[in-house]
Order: sequence, then C-alpha cells, then structure tokens
Amino acid sequence: MNRLARIATLAATAIAVPALAAGPITAPLAGANNAQLGTVQVTEAPGGVLLRVEATGLTPGWHAIHFHEKGTCADAGFKAAGAHVHAGKAPPVHGLLNPARKDNGDLPNFFVAADGTAKAEMFSTLVSMKGGAGRLALTDADGSAVVVHANADDYRTQPIGGAGDRIGCAVIK
Repeated sequence: MNRLARIATLAATAIAVPALAAGPITAPLAGANNAQLGTVQVTEAPGGVLLRVEATGLTPGWHAIHFHEKGTCADAGFKAAGAHVHAGKAPPVHGLLNPARKDNGDLPNFFVAADGTAKAEMFSTLVSMKGGAGRLALTDADGSAVVVHANADDYRTQPIGGAGDRIGCAVIK
C-alpha cells in the first residue's frame, strides 16, 4: 500500500465512531396524581448519557433532578423509585461538590421560568444506558427513574442536598 493510501486508511480509522445504543429513551414526566408535566429523554453518548428535560407546571426557580435506582413512579411521592443510582449496598454519599461523593445519580440543578416551564440539557459521565466502563446501567433489570425535586440541590447536604419532596418522576427502561 502506498503512503497516501495508508494515510487515508488511518484517517478513516481515526474518525470511526463506535455504534451507540439504538436511539434515545423518551418518557413522560409525571407529577402528583399522574398529572403530565412534560418529558425526559435520555440518550447514550460516548462517555455517559445526555438528559433532556422539557417540563411545564412547575414552581418557578431552581430544582434538583437525580437518577434514582428503580424504574417506578407508581406511588404518591415517588418513594418507590428508591435512592439515587449508586454502586454498592451502603447509602450513597451525595453531592457534586462533596469530595467523598459516590452517588452516580447526581445531576446539576435546572431552572424553571416564571411561567412554570423549563427546558434543560445536562450530561452525566457517572452512568450509561447499559453499564460498562465504570458507569452504572440505567436500563438494568428494574430500570431507573429521573426524579425532579421541589427545591434546588446544594450539592453537599446528605442524603439529597436539601432538595425536598419528589414532585416529578419519569421511568427509564
């Protein structure tokens, strides 16, 4: 193979992107009494997942959002979704600003406008759709949930950063 052909082969190899999981998962975001609040979309990406939230009917201001360990939103208060996604049996140490953090469900806060609407995108390197490369799987046997909280997360306080009640929930399976 001549030099130009080798360079072309190397260039094609360098830009090859591994195949990602088939399409994003879009799920309804349910509120109290199963009120429809919007949608969440989770898309596998190299090195993590991209989360897109589109919501209405929320209280204006900052709100926490986390990945929770069980894919259920069936009960009032969304407690059946369990704790945040985390490795091991011990309770996770919460907080993006906590140096001892071991909580894979942590995400940054998002802002709700005065009219109660929000559109946000955030990226997490702490999880993936199927697991692997040191990231926990969101679509394991029991799935996971995206949970919206009433207040902002302070990124330090245990167990959930002072985020308050669970006011929205979406199942990821």
